[in-house]
Amino acid sequence: MGLSPGDNDGPVAILRCRLCATRPNWSCRHPTRGFLLRVDLARPKRVPTLAQELALDRAMAARSTCPTCSRRYYFCLPLRKVGCCDPCAQGYEPTPGTYVPVTTPVCHRLAA
Repeated sequence: MGLSPGDNDGPVAILRCRLCATRPNWSCRHPTRGFLLRVDLARPKRVPTLAQELALDRAMAARSTCPTCSRRYYFCLPLRKVGCCDPCAQGYEPTPGTYVPVTTPVCHRLAA
């Protein structure tokens, strides 16, 4: 709905799985848990500024750019474990659809 919790102090109800619903003193950590909040107290989500989106784009570029071949991939690279992209580590040429081509000019891809 594009809303944030706003002035809601807490959930009106908590949806839990069947196991945790029978034991209310237990904490439910399953992915089936959901919080029901009041819609009339909710506020619209904040829209990030252009500077915030630029900072996020730079952070994602750092995570998806290989330091060896300088290719920016469409996915995050395992830089802590391997240190470079898989084609550089294994010694083969990457598939052209997996990285951003250099021939395209840099365009404004931010949402704001």
